[in-house]
Amino acid sequence: MYSGTKRINLLKKNILFLLLLLLSIVTNAQHGQITGHIYDENSGESLAGVSILYDSLHGTISDGRGFYKIELKSGDYILHFSFVGYKSFIKRVHIKPESKLLLDVSLKPLAVNLNTAVVSAGLFTQKLSRVSISMSVIEPALLQSRNTRNLESIINQIPGIDVLDGQASIRGGGGYSYGAGSRVLLDLDGLPLISAGVGDINWNFLPIEELAQVEIVKGASSALYGSSALNGVINLRTVWPSLEPKTTITLYSGLYDYPKRKEMAWWWNDRPMFGGVRFLHTQKINNLDLVLGADAYSNDGYREKNYEQHARFDTKLRYRPKKIQGLSLDLSAIVQWQETSDFFLWQNADSGAFLQQPAGVAPTKGFRLMVDPQVQYFDKHNNKHSLLTRFYKVRNRFDLNPDKNNGSELYYGEYRYYRNFNNKLDVTAGVTALYGQTRAALYGNHFNNNYAGYTQLDYKIHKRLRLSAGLRVEYYSIDNSNEKISTVTRAGLNYQLAKYTFLRASFGQGYRYPSIAEKYTATSVGAINIFPNPELKPETGWSSEIGIKQGYRLGGIKGFIDAAAFLNDYTNMIEFTFGIYKPDSATIITLNDIGFKSLNVGKARISGLDISVTGAGKIGPMPLKFFVGYTYMNPIDLSSDTLKNNILKYRYRHSVKGDVQLSYRKFSAGISMVYRSFMERIDWAFEEKLLGHEIFPGLLKYRQQNDKGAVVFDFRIAYRLIPQTKLSLIVKNLFNKEYMGRPGDIRLPRNFSVQLLMKL
Repeated sequence: MYSGTKRINLLKKNILFLLLLLLSIVTNAQHGQITGHIYDENSGESLAGVSILYDSLHGTISDGRGFYKIELKSGDYILHFSFVGYKSFIKRVHIKPESKLLLDVSLKPLAVNLNTAVVSAGLFTQKLSRVSISMSVIEPALLQSRNTRNLESIINQIPGIDVLDGQASIRGGGGYSYGAGSRVLLDLDGLPLISAGVGDINWNFLPIEELAQVEIVKGASSALYGSSALNGVINLRTVWPSLEPKTTITLYSGLYDYPKRKEMAWWWNDRPMFGGVRFLHTQKINNLDLVLGADAYSNDGYREKNYEQHARFDTKLRYRPKKIQGLSLDLSAIVQWQETSDFFLWQNADSGAFLQQPAGVAPTKGFRLMVDPQVQYFDKHNNKHSLLTRFYKVRNRFDLNPDKNNGSELYYGEYRYYRNFNNKLDVTAGVTALYGQTRAALYGNHFNNNYAGYTQLDYKIHKRLRLSAGLRVEYYSIDNSNEKISTVTRAGLNYQLAKYTFLRASFGQGYRYPSIAEKYTATSVGAINIFPNPELKPETGWSSEIGIKQGYRLGGIKGFIDAAAFLNDYTNMIEFTFGIYKPDSATIITLNDIGFKSLNVGKARISGLDISVTGAGKIGPMPLKFFVGYTYMNPIDLSSDTLKNNILKYRYRHSVKGDVQLSYRKFSAGISMVYRSFMERIDWAFEEKLLGHEIFPGLLKYRQQNDKGAVVFDFRIAYRLIPQTKLSLIVKNLFNKEYMGRPGDIRLPRNFSVQLLMKL
């Protein structure tokens, strides 16, 4: 039994409990909730660690999935979203009792800063200044301002990178192989986009109207990306919608000017023209993200029977179910039809420089299709699971020469896992499977299989030091033969010496399996024969570098200076080699026995230096952006019999590239420059007579007269008619410089184009 005093005390406690409970209910009823998702405005990538403040002392940060939640009392608040490297976002909100407000936020990256977000170095978002390997970044504004018609032309503007007749080379890692194989892997949104049969990059297939950012990794990256990343990676990241719908339409038209040597264009009835239209629309529809793009292009060509017409359509869809936070279902697709005729052999170095040898003319009708179904899930424990698949189909039809018809299908799948542990350790791991099949009269019907497992760890020991290590094991076979298992590793570090000073070092192994076309192609192009080599072996190698990135501020200009010394080593390097390949049964050498074959030439070593300066800011009231870079390379063929002429073929020792743009009110103007030194060594057969015949008539004399390299300038000026519409005049090859790419390939003369850009 309770005494009277105990009853009173118990009653007091119960009353106090009821009062506290009532107060809690009333207080909670006066609270509201804000939730949302924070992401990069350009790429749609979730942003973890974004600071959200609602007064000077209180707030929260977004989690590893980019989501946030705030409980607030009813009333008016000003929310401040901030993240390093992005423009801050401020939003005024009113909170009602028991309300639930959904507020998604897209943050816009700053124009140029040391903290540009990149994903290619480790397959997760990190700051450019903290990666352990050299990288370059191209933003959409540069593509738009230069009226870029395909990605190949803008890649050629980046220091340390050259595209020779469609084949990309980073720091001299690639030469020339008539379009077959690539030591640089092209990725579109994190998945490889290399054709199954030829192993090449179809530059005009890439949706430049959708690009959010182009990231270029300089150095062996096979530990993460596998074969074809022996020399580096070009990763294209495409856009997702921001909060407001956006539509962009670009119209352009242009013409080629006469070259300085008028006899080269004697056959022109009029100046050849080119033109096109690009379209992009992005929009959020409830939980659905929608992207629609299109591109149509026509180019008469400045050389005889060298033209291009294509139409491309692309779309992206992303659905986020409301009931499953962190889950997204994606579908992307690109389809393209094209008619092209490439230029390979000139008739001579004078009046026939823009005329093709008739036997080399090959009009082609092409079809390309890519479909990417994907599922991604970011669970509550910060584990990100991604199931990524791709189907890539290529068809080429030669109506004048049906025995060159070819086609291929590539099926690719990857499971990728990512997690950040306590903001210190980033773990990336995955398994991949690839199946490709080709059908071609040139190199027969074949199929190839590829399976791999990989992992990479990026560990932040403390604020200043970050370490990176990766491992990959990969199996590859063609027609269930030529089986090969490769194991490669990589390691790197990034140490912050001072507030804006970052030291980095990296070492990575790489490999590349020869493409089906390199092993089995048997054909001829005019007077040039191409022979198969079924015994061709994979090439392997490693790359290393040490570099420093230094941030600076000069008045209203800020940016960074980057310098790196690099050393790349290759074994069983595959080179497209000219020679006499007479069958054992033949006793007399004929022209049919002379030509090119892909060979494992042995060992090669490329050392050099990369220096670049990038900046942005204002000169008085005028916004300024610029970059300039110098690359020195010493590409040595260690298998050469002579030290006098042991430089690798089709390389440039020196190159300087830069771009600057200045704006004033509604006007902007820019100029870009590319300098490449003389290509010292090419195949000897291009310059000498074989059995009384010249493959490239006049080439030897032409190279002797033009042995000083070339400087080419482009100029642009734009006027903003209204805030959403800009009219531009672009002049490429401003001074009408005559210069050559690969042998027999005199590049485009001065040309003018007018571009109208409308944002609706």
